[in-house]
Amino acid sequence: MDLHLDHISHNYDGTAVLSDIHLDIPKGQIVCIIGPSGCGKSTLLRFIGGLEKPTEGQVLQVGNPPEDSLNPLTYIFQDFALLPWRTVSGNVSLVLEDHGIKGNAADAIIKDVLARTKLSDFADALPKQLSGGMKQRVAIARALAVRPACLLMDEPLSALDSQTRELLMDDLVDLWVRENYTAVYVTHNLNEAVRLGHKVVVLSRRPGKIREIVEIDIPLQDRQAHEHLLSEKQAHLWELMREEAMAADQELAHV
Repeated sequence: MDLHLDHISHNYDGTAVLSDIHLDIPKGQIVCIIGPSGCGKSTLLRFIGGLEKPTEGQVLQVGNPPEDSLNPLTYIFQDFALLPWRTVSGNVSLVLEDHGIKGNAADAIIKDVLARTKLSDFADALPKQLSGGMKQRVAIARALAVRPACLLMDEPLSALDSQTRELLMDDLVDLWVRENYTAVYVTHNLNEAVRLGHKVVVLSRRPGKIREIVEIDIPLQDRQAHEHLLSEKQAHLWELMREEAMAADQELAHV
């Protein structure tokens, strides 16, 4: 299933937030969205996920999600959103219970997604016993349990320290190599964008417009061997954003 954003524009109480966003999100690609603070990145993700409707335009699903998909569009948040009184298995089970899947059927799905996210040995652990990186793996496992057509990832690594962030990026790459998942990945971190994105969408400051779409043709699994090329891409992204990021920061400081 592909996603097609058809001329999305939005206003909040007369303030223009997004303007004429036209974007294709192909199946099997990670599309990263970056831009200055307040440019509408998370708002755009909410439109893609159907949590809100834009003032103008529409989000179209092109083709069908997998036949066994329970939630075609599934979020992964930066704050993990785990229930502290439930174990790792229990947190994953929660999304299955919502669809009436219990017993052996649920156990099989939980066992599978924990194995895919390297959590099999932590099935009975509580969130308070886990590191931040492990908590985010649980959130990823929970998202995978509903067999999504597209993962919607809103700053998923921003709450983690730099070392843990590096390890989680490796995990996301390994998972994509095995499964070719589709994702829309919102981030402030340009390193994350060039490490994970098949293409990086650069938004202007408010109202957010697409300034440029930067394609990164290096296979995800090979990118660490091409650090100089990634550095060039990252420098180009920052050059596109720098002046507008400074202006947006000053604008927010005076709100």
